[in-house]
Amino acid sequence: MVAGQAVRQKALLVCNIGYPSRELYAVYDRPENFYMLGSMGLASSIGLGLALASGRRVFVIDGDGSVLMNLGTLATIAHHAPSGYLLIILDNCSYGSTGCQLTCTAQKTDLVQMARAAGVEEVGQAATSEELRRSLDRSGVLVVRVEPGNAEVPIIPLSPLQIRDRFTSCLPTRTG
Repeated sequence: MVAGQAVRQKALLVCNIGYPSRELYAVYDRPENFYMLGSMGLASSIGLGLALASGRRVFVIDGDGSVLMNLGTLATIAHHAPSGYLLIILDNCSYGSTGCQLTCTAQKTDLVQMARAAGVEEVGQAATSEELRRSLDRSGVLVVRVEPGNAEVPIIPLSPLQIRDRFTSCLPTRTG
Protein backbone atom coordinates (compact mmCIF):
# COMPACT_ATOMS: atom_id res chain seq x y z
CA MET A 1 0.00 0.00 0.00
CA VAL A 2 2.73 2.48 0.96
CA ALA A 3 4.91 1.38 -1.96
CA GLY A 4 2.03 1.84 -4.39
CA GLN A 5 1.42 5.35 -3.08
CA ALA A 6 5.15 6.09 -3.34
CA VAL A 7 5.06 5.11 -7.00
CA ARG A 8 1.98 7.28 -7.67
CA GLN A 9 3.65 10.24 -5.97
CA LYS A 10 7.05 9.54 -7.60
CA ALA A 11 8.44 9.36 -4.07
CA LEU A 12 11.60 7.97 -2.59
CA LEU A 13 11.07 5.32 0.08
CA VAL A 14 13.49 4.58 2.93
CA CYS A 15 12.78 1.41 4.87
CA ASN A 16 13.86 0.33 8.34
CA ILE A 17 16.36 -2.48 8.90
CA GLY A 18 15.55 -6.16 9.07
CA TYR A 19 12.18 -7.63 8.22
CA PRO A 20 10.48 -4.42 7.07
CA SER A 21 13.09 -4.00 4.32
CA ARG A 22 12.95 -7.68 3.43
CA GLU A 23 9.15 -7.59 3.25
CA LEU A 24 9.15 -4.43 1.11
CA TYR A 25 11.73 -5.95 -1.23
CA ALA A 26 9.63 -9.12 -1.59
CA VAL A 27 6.40 -7.22 -2.24
CA TYR A 28 7.45 -4.17 -4.25
CA ASP A 29 11.09 -3.76 -5.16
CA ARG A 30 12.13 -0.71 -7.18
CA PRO A 31 15.30 1.41 -7.44
CA GLU A 32 13.68 4.28 -5.51
CA ASN A 33 13.50 2.09 -2.38
CA PHE A 34 16.45 2.40 -0.01
CA TYR A 35 16.70 -0.71 2.14
CA MET A 36 18.44 -0.25 5.47
CA LEU A 37 20.73 -3.18 6.20
CA GLY A 38 22.19 -1.64 9.34
CA SER A 39 22.10 1.62 11.29
CA MET A 40 19.09 0.85 13.48
CA GLY A 41 17.28 4.04 14.37
CA LEU A 42 18.50 6.11 11.42
CA ALA A 43 15.94 5.52 8.65
CA SER A 44 13.96 8.57 9.79
CA SER A 45 17.05 10.76 9.79
CA ILE A 46 18.26 9.52 6.40
CA GLY A 47 14.82 10.09 4.90
CA LEU A 48 14.62 13.57 6.40
CA GLY A 49 17.98 14.48 4.91
CA LEU A 50 16.84 13.20 1.52
CA ALA A 51 13.63 15.24 1.68
CA LEU A 52 15.52 18.40 2.61
CA ALA A 53 18.32 17.94 0.06
CA SER A 54 16.32 16.67 -2.90
CA GLY A 55 12.99 18.43 -2.53
CA ARG A 56 11.36 15.09 -3.46
CA ARG A 57 8.45 13.41 -1.72
CA VAL A 58 9.94 10.93 0.78
CA PHE A 59 8.23 8.17 2.71
CA VAL A 60 10.07 6.50 5.58
CA ILE A 61 8.89 3.18 7.00
CA ASP A 62 10.35 2.78 10.47
CA GLY A 63 9.63 0.67 13.51
CA ASP A 64 8.74 1.68 17.04
CA GLY A 65 11.97 0.20 18.39
CA SER A 66 14.10 2.14 15.92
CA VAL A 67 12.33 5.42 16.62
CA LEU A 68 12.70 4.85 20.36
CA MET A 69 16.43 4.40 19.75
CA ASN A 70 16.63 7.82 18.04
CA LEU A 71 13.98 10.01 19.70
CA GLY A 72 15.89 13.14 18.75
CA THR A 73 14.70 12.58 15.19
CA LEU A 74 11.19 13.69 16.21
CA ALA A 75 12.47 17.10 17.31
CA THR A 76 14.51 17.45 14.13
CA ILE A 77 11.50 16.52 11.99
CA ALA A 78 9.44 19.12 13.89
CA HIS A 79 12.08 21.80 13.38
CA HIS A 80 12.52 21.27 9.64
CA ALA A 81 9.01 19.99 8.77
CA PRO A 82 9.47 19.49 5.02
CA SER A 83 6.07 19.29 3.33
CA GLY A 84 7.04 16.21 1.31
CA TYR A 85 8.21 14.05 4.22
CA LEU A 86 6.15 11.37 5.94
CA LEU A 87 7.58 9.16 8.68
CA ILE A 88 5.40 6.05 8.99
CA ILE A 89 6.09 4.32 12.29
CA LEU A 90 4.95 0.71 12.34
CA ASP A 91 4.24 0.21 16.03
CA ASN A 92 4.03 -3.50 16.78
CA CYS A 93 5.16 -2.98 20.39
CA SER A 94 8.21 -5.13 19.74
CA TYR A 95 11.67 -5.38 18.25
CA GLY A 96 10.42 -7.52 15.37
CA SER A 97 13.74 -8.28 13.72
CA THR A 98 15.47 -9.55 16.86
CA GLY A 99 12.91 -11.91 18.35
CA CYS A 100 9.88 -9.76 19.17
CA GLN A 101 11.05 -8.54 22.57
CA LEU A 102 8.60 -5.90 23.88
CA THR A 103 9.32 -2.20 23.40
CA CYS A 104 8.13 0.51 25.76
CA THR A 105 5.11 1.13 23.50
CA ALA A 106 3.71 -2.16 24.83
CA GLN A 107 3.32 -0.38 28.17
CA LYS A 108 3.00 3.38 28.71
CA THR A 109 4.99 5.01 25.91
CA ASP A 110 2.81 6.67 23.26
CA LEU A 111 4.67 7.66 20.09
CA VAL A 112 1.80 9.90 18.92
CA GLN A 113 2.07 11.95 22.10
CA MET A 114 5.87 11.95 21.92
CA ALA A 115 5.84 13.29 18.35
CA ARG A 116 3.40 16.04 19.36
CA ALA A 117 5.48 16.88 22.42
CA ALA A 118 8.56 17.17 20.18
CA GLY A 119 6.68 19.80 18.19
CA VAL A 120 5.62 17.84 15.12
CA GLU A 121 2.52 19.67 13.90
CA GLU A 122 1.12 16.96 11.64
CA VAL A 123 0.80 13.75 13.65
CA GLY A 124 -1.68 11.04 12.77
CA GLN A 125 -2.44 7.51 13.70
CA ALA A 126 -3.95 4.54 11.93
CA ALA A 127 -5.07 1.12 13.07
CA THR A 128 -6.67 -0.18 9.88
CA SER A 129 -5.58 -0.42 6.26
CA GLU A 130 -8.29 2.10 5.31
CA GLU A 131 -7.02 4.62 7.90
CA LEU A 132 -3.49 4.10 6.57
CA ARG A 133 -4.62 4.58 2.97
CA ARG A 134 -6.40 7.85 3.83
CA SER A 135 -3.29 9.17 5.60
CA LEU A 136 -0.67 8.65 2.90
CA ASP A 137 -1.13 12.10 1.35
CA ARG A 138 -0.10 13.87 4.54
CA SER A 139 3.31 14.97 5.83
CA GLY A 140 4.79 14.69 9.31
CA VAL A 141 4.50 11.55 11.39
CA LEU A 142 1.99 8.72 11.13
CA VAL A 143 1.92 6.01 13.79
CA VAL A 144 0.37 2.78 12.52
CA ARG A 145 -0.53 0.13 15.06
CA VAL A 146 0.24 -3.32 13.64
CA GLU A 147 0.35 -6.85 15.00
CA PRO A 148 3.76 -8.29 15.90
CA GLY A 149 5.21 -10.87 13.58
CA ASN A 150 7.19 -11.18 10.40
CA ALA A 151 6.44 -12.58 6.99
CA GLU A 152 8.58 -15.46 5.76
CA VAL A 153 10.60 -13.64 3.12
CA PRO A 154 14.13 -14.19 1.86
CA ILE A 155 17.08 -11.97 2.60
CA ILE A 156 17.53 -9.14 0.09
CA PRO A 157 19.95 -10.47 -2.56
CA LEU A 158 21.56 -7.05 -3.14
CA SER A 159 24.77 -5.87 -1.54
CA PRO A 160 24.79 -2.55 0.35
CA LEU A 161 26.76 -1.04 -2.56
CA GLN A 162 24.20 -2.24 -5.10
CA ILE A 163 21.37 -0.80 -3.00
CA ARG A 164 23.21 2.51 -2.68
CA ASP A 165 24.16 2.75 -6.34
CA ARG A 166 20.76 1.98 -7.79
CA PHE A 167 19.07 4.30 -5.27
CA THR A 168 21.42 7.22 -5.91
CA SER A 169 20.91 6.79 -9.67
CA CYS A 170 17.32 7.97 -9.00
CA LEU A 171 18.48 11.21 -7.37
CA PRO A 172 19.16 14.42 -9.26
CA THR A 173 22.82 15.18 -9.74
CA ARG A 174 24.25 18.42 -8.41
CA THR A 175 26.18 20.72 -10.68
CA GLY A 176 28.53 23.54 -9.77
